[in-house]
This record gives sequence, structure tokens and C-alpha cells, in this order.
Amino acid sequence: MQETPKKKSALGWILCLISMAAVFCLGLLAASITERKAEVASIYNNKKVDLAAVPVESKNDKWGLNYPREFETWKMTAKGDFKSKYHGNQIQDVLEERPDMVILWAGYAFSRDYTAPRGHMHAIEEMRGTLRTGNPGIGGAKDMQPGTCWTCKSPDVPRYMAANGPAKFYNQPWSSLGAEIVHPIGCADCHDAKTMNLAVSRPALKEAFERTGRDISKATQQELRSLVCAQCHEEYYFRPADKYLMFPFDKGQTVEAIEAYFDEIKFTDYVHKLSKAPILKAQHPGWSMFLLGPHGQHGVACADCHMPYKSEGGIKYSDHQIMSPLAKISSTCQTCHRESEEFLKNRVYEYQRAGFETRTVAEHELVKAHLMAEACWKAGATEAEMEQALKFIRSGQWRWDYAVASHGASFHAPAEYQRIISHAIEFGLKAQLELQKVLIAHNADFHMPDVSTKAKAQAYIGLDMPKLEKDKKEFLNTIVPKWEEQAKKAGIL
Repeated sequence: MQETPKKKSALGWILCLISMAAVFCLGLLAASITERKAEVASIYNNKKVDLAAVPVESKNDKWGLNYPREFETWKMTAKGDFKSKYHGNQIQDVLEERPDMVILWAGYAFSRDYTAPRGHMHAIEEMRGTLRTGNPGIGGAKDMQPGTCWTCKSPDVPRYMAANGPAKFYNQPWSSLGAEIVHPIGCADCHDAKTMNLAVSRPALKEAFERTGRDISKATQQELRSLVCAQCHEEYYFRPADKYLMFPFDKGQTVEAIEAYFDEIKFTDYVHKLSKAPILKAQHPGWSMFLLGPHGQHGVACADCHMPYKSEGGIKYSDHQIMSPLAKISSTCQTCHRESEEFLKNRVYEYQRAGFETRTVAEHELVKAHLMAEACWKAGATEAEMEQALKFIRSGQWRWDYAVASHGASFHAPAEYQRIISHAIEFGLKAQLELQKVLIAHNADFHMPDVSTKAKAQAYIGLDMPKLEKDKKEFLNTIVPKWEEQAKKAGIL
């Protein structure tokens, strides 16, 4: 049946109106896009400050003038109001919660003070306040740490290195840099001021890549979104001769490969005060562990979860409030996973619970090994009798520390975490078997001392905590203000 001229005319008008509406909507969309592009251009092209006017601009607030959105979210790393089931960004005295760690680190500064890391805005504050660096001119100066300890705490580090070279930075007392390193971790740590591209600002990671035949300059944008984190969140050591910071990747990046490297160069961080075992202190090999987990193996970057994208108007940018993804599940986990927030949160908690459970077993067994070794020495054991047990203690504690110091590894790489911790337990038990033989040979008994609290454990290993706390208070009240005054006079602050 043929359409009448009237029906054809009506249909034509309908199509015409639809076409006009579509053109109008497309026009609005084009205008909106143009407006948003102009908005972005006005913000990012009309810079208020030339950040490239100096070799390295370490003042974070100057960067904030050009990039206000990123800067405002970065300032929020100072907040300490997030608490999950096991972790958060609040002050957390780990030694109080786990006094076994005092015994494990006997003879090393970590036995004095170890708190869970907070946001980047607290980096300088925490470095000045810790008991681990030695307090200059007060009584702790004899065990002063080197300048290398500042390496990952401030954009003043690349600024100082650019002017003086890394070797000079590393090879001087920690306190001599107190008036130089004053701004907390910020913009210049991860960005090139000229291009705003991500850039590795510390030499150690670049040097490790070169030694292992890799070219870090060829890293992709996605790889750089992890590498700028890896330059600090990774295992390292200070070369004994000059305190130069090194990444021990020459034989690989697994816990066994790094141990083999240290064994080959005969490196030891410290000799344990009780057991006399030569101990390797893991730092925080988060990146290497992350690479072995499901997210790392599927190309996910650190920033994907810890710096999710935000939108404001027509501008899309990274949230620089770097913290646990559990605080913002809708913009982190749920960008890939379709499950509910409750399900995803409980999945993480289950990994963490399992990790804490096996970690506790490892700590107990290694502590017992150290204390049994102490009893053996007191019973008159010889170095030859103790050699094998001390090797087992070294290998066991290295694995425990490597897993635990890889913050978040029970979730980042749960299978590898549990593998490493299980071997830590194994080495701890092997050490105890060897030590029991020595005790029997010397007709000696072992009785476990009461080291069940932080205070008891610190007293047992001979720490004078009241004096250390007094020294720290005096240091914060007298020396730190002088550092800040010097920094202001020099134009650094």
C-alpha cells in the first residue's frame, strides 16, 4: 500500500526535526569540548611560575601555583583519619604491637623505634623524630647514620645532588644535611619541571638498570607510573666504603637472588647483639614483590591503585593523596572489579589476616632461635659449633624481614609472601635444632625469658629508652629549630 503525500510530508518533517536536534546537540557537545579544552589550556599553558628556572625546584608550594588541583590532593597526604582492619595512615607503634621485633633487631637502631609509615607530607617530621638516626651532639652522635638516610624523604635530595653530586650527599653525617633537607616528599621527586613527564630523580635505580643491561630511558609511561615509586620503595643497602646507596639487583630481584648477591660480596647490615648472627636488614622491597603478584604481572601500575584519576569540570588528573586503595574503592578497585565494596574489602582483609598469622609464627620461631643462640654462647659454645645455626638464622630473618618490610606484600603478592614466610619459619626451626645440639653438648638448659612487651624486650637487650627519649626531645627543641632557621636564611625554605 503506497504512502499518501500527506504521510510522506509528515515523515519528512519528523526526520528534519530529528536531524536539526542532532545537529544542535552535536553543536553543544563541540562547544563544551572547546570550552573544556580552553579551560585546560588556560590552567596548564598559562603557568604562573617557571619551574625550570632552577635546576631542581624543591619547593612544593611553587609547583602548586601551576598545578593547584594536584597540589591540593597532595596536601591531603597529611591527613591521618583512615583506618582499615589492619592498616591505615595513622601513627602506629609496631614495636608495641609486635615486641618480638625488638628482639629480632637487637643491636640495630630499629629496635629502638619503628612506626608504620604515614603520608608523604610527614616524611621530614618522621625522619627528625625517629630514634633510629642518632641525635647529633646529644649522646647519640656516636651512632649517627649517614646522609644516605635522607635519600627518599624530600625533593631537596635531587636538588642537592644536582648541585653537589650524589657521592657527596651520601658520604657525610645525617645531621650535616638537616638544614638542606626540609621539604617533604613532593613534586620534583617524580616530575620533570620542563615537561611535567614522570622522571626517576634518584640515581640508584638508574644505576641498577644499567648494571643489569636495562635502559630505564626506554620505559613506557605505564612503567614509569611504577618506577617513580620504585626508586624509593625498594630494597637497597649502603656501600660500606662510602655509604653510596645501591640496589642489589645484579643477580636478580627475588629474595634468594638478592641474598646470593649479599653473600657474594660478604655484606652484613649488623651483627645481632644476642645471637651474634650476621644479619641482613631488609628495607622495603615493595616494587620487587609487587612485580611477582597478580596485579604486577598483568601490567597494573602503582599509580593505578594508589593515585586514581579524578575529574573536575573538563579536567582529568591523578589524585595525589597517595594512600591505601581501600579508602577509595569506587575509584580504585571497582574500575576493574565489578564486585561490591564490602566483598573487595573483605578479600583484602583475608589476604592480610593470613599474612599476619604466618608472620607471627615466623617471628616467634626466629626470636626463640636468637635467644637459644645467646644461651649457647653463655654456655661456652665455639664459633665452629655455632656456624651452621647462625647461617640458618641469617637466612630465616632475611626472608621474614624481606616479606614484612615489603609493605602491603601480603596482598600485592600473596603467594610469594607466604612462600617466603614459610621458608623463614623453616630456617628458624632448623636453627633451633642445631642450637639444641650445642646446648646438649655443653650440658646446658634453655629457658625462654619474658620479652612479651616492648618495654620488657627493650630492657632485655639493654636499651636505655628514657635517655633516648630525653635526647630526642632535646634534639627536637634545640637543633631542629636551628636547621629551619638556616634553611630560611639560605632561601631553601
